[in-house]
Amino acid sequence: MTDNAHTRQSTADRANRRVVISLVLLVGAMAGMSFAAVPLYRLFCATTGYGGTTMRADTAPHEVVDRKITVRFDANVSSGLSWNFAPEQREVTLKIGENALAFYRASNTSQAPLTGTATFNVTPEIAGSYFNKIECFCFTEQTLQPGQTADFPVSFFVDPAILKDPDAKNLQEITLSYTFFRANKETASPPAPAGGAASRSFEKAGSSG
Repeated sequence: MTDNAHTRQSTADRANRRVVISLVLLVGAMAGMSFAAVPLYRLFCATTGYGGTTMRADTAPHEVVDRKITVRFDANVSSGLSWNFAPEQREVTLKIGENALAFYRASNTSQAPLTGTATFNVTPEIAGSYFNKIECFCFTEQTLQPGQTADFPVSFFVDPAILKDPDAKNLQEITLSYTFFRANKETASPPAPAGGAASRSFEKAGSSG
């Protein structure tokens, strides 16, 4: 092989190595982006209410509007979690801006401790930006011992800002839906009392107006 041919071969080898390295880096970057996509999407939804994701608030608003809206409740359990899970009230009618309290009931029907985590959304999706939860069982994982039943509370309100949204101001009903999935890590400790000695039936948590 001549010097020129050897030089051309070396140049081609280096070029091929650069292409291979570039492809490996591209695949790695795409894989990293795919793993990051889910938490980034969840963060986006939680911030904007996109896809019916509800918002989280520290306190109820000071304004309560003399306009009522009905909130319906829905419950689902994935096939991998041996729980019964259902709302304790079919619906609640409250004033916009009013803080309300509702309950879901869960029972572990298996012979082992099970830990569940709940996902949630509201429909119609446009209501997600205005449906706020102050406290909710969905904020943390919940563990039930074999045969244990617990009442899970959710404290919520509908933001009066909904009345300024031309696409949402005429809503009459919102459906709040939860789905419980089995958590990746099981724990043997029982959950904290769900709502303490709170009533099992719906009760108003009071309003700030």
